[in-house]
Amino acid sequence: MSEAVSWILQLSVREGRLDDFRSLAREMVESTRSEPGALAYEWFLDDDGGVCHIYERYADSGAALAHIATFGERFAERFMDCVEPKGAYVYGNPGPEVRNALDGLGAAYLGPLDGFFRG
Repeated sequence: MSEAVSWILQLSVREGRLDDFRSLAREMVESTRSEPGALAYEWFLDDDGGVCHIYERYADSGAALAHIATFGERFAERFMDCVEPKGAYVYGNPGPEVRNALDGLGAAYLGPLDGFFRG
């Protein structure tokens, strides 16, 4: 199976922060687009603008860790001002550094069982 690591973040957008969050999302997507190991980075918002899911997929734990470092340096403070994390589902076999970074989001880890990915 693949070395890819992926996750879905579940977020609640803070009251009055939707416009800031939308602007930040555009900035973060553009930044992540330039990361060589980022395979997918998609944001989804409910009709009321209160619930967001972010789907992220990286080539391996190293690429995921590089993304997490960039997030921490450039975006974490503004991101956390806009949202309240509600949980995360992590797929694959992330390394211990990735797990450590995602544990604070209440991550649940699911290892590979079977399947394929066409990318």
